[in-house]
Amino acid sequence: MNRKTALNALHRAHGGRMVPFADWDMPLHYGSQMEEHHAVRRYAGMFDVSHMLVIDLAGEQSRPFLQRLLANDVVRLQTAGKALYSCMLNEQGGVIDDLIVYYLQDKSFRIVVNAGCADKDLAWIKEQATPFAVAVTPRPDLALIAVQGPQAREKTLPLLPTTLAERAAPLPVFHATVQDQWCMARTGYTGEDGFEIMLPATEAPALWQALAEAGVTPCGLGARDTLRLEAGMNLYGSDMDEQCSPLESGLGWTVAWEPSARNFIGRKALETKRNAIDNKRLIGLLLEGRGVLRNHQKLFSDGIEVGEVTSGGFAPTLQRSIALARVQPNIGEACSVEIRGRQVPAKVVRPPFVRKGKICIAT
Repeated sequence: MNRKTALNALHRAHGGRMVPFADWDMPLHYGSQMEEHHAVRRYAGMFDVSHMLVIDLAGEQSRPFLQRLLANDVVRLQTAGKALYSCMLNEQGGVIDDLIVYYLQDKSFRIVVNAGCADKDLAWIKEQATPFAVAVTPRPDLALIAVQGPQAREKTLPLLPTTLAERAAPLPVFHATVQDQWCMARTGYTGEDGFEIMLPATEAPALWQALAEAGVTPCGLGARDTLRLEAGMNLYGSDMDEQCSPLESGLGWTVAWEPSARNFIGRKALETKRNAIDNKRLIGLLLEGRGVLRNHQKLFSDGIEVGEVTSGGFAPTLQRSIALARVQPNIGEACSVEIRGRQVPAKVVRPPFVRKGKICIAT
């Protein structure tokens, strides 16, 4: 049976088309996925991301534990509220999940993990924490609302408690501030500015309703996917998984190799692949012919298969079909995609396609 977030009744009241997603009952859209996409690029939209799991870590060895657990290095988090994007790897260097970790205060951190990975992530984190003096506390009592778009901050700040608004207003990107049980983070998954708000689930409906009354458009899973694809942001289970290393997923920049003595999980396996000339790479594709790029379509160059689409779809901002694809390192500047038995030309580009409402590639 699908689980429900604290906002489920409001989704239905706003006309949300509900679908099962990672064992949750979630809105796909509220009538027009295209309009929701454009609302985020042009104005402000909001997403219920309460299906993701917040996990709090506390204790004397929280920092050394995270230095072992994550491929990126939390030593970079020296200021309260600073956030870091990282992969959590298995011993073979495959990606168990990608996540954001926040440094809340001395010996206290917060991790937000993907909904589809939440159960396995929590079990893995607890298992790895056994030798460390650290408490691992899942927070299902918290809801998460993402408000994204060029007007997101100005629409959100007046609705917050005064002190929290004053602290959130000057937040730099990838920083957060906490007041009582509310956490305002200037992060997102759309390529636009805004906040991801963690708050008590009991208080989430009132905030959602207030945002809607302020003109923020409710958005569903469909728009969230097209927005993140345009922004060149990976989707777990499509663009990376436990069989793929971050080096072949466009996430090599998230691996902190220094200090060399930091023995994070998966490091030994990654070291053997670090400078391998045959490592596959993640690229962007812009379809030149007619059709729509979809996951798992095969790519060819001079008649030879060179990779496959990992995430594909129609990009509303570009009015073109785009994709992320994992390919052989020598693919060149063009290839063809097999679409329903036809070879359709595609241009190889470097993501992102769109950031902050601006097209980033030559079309």
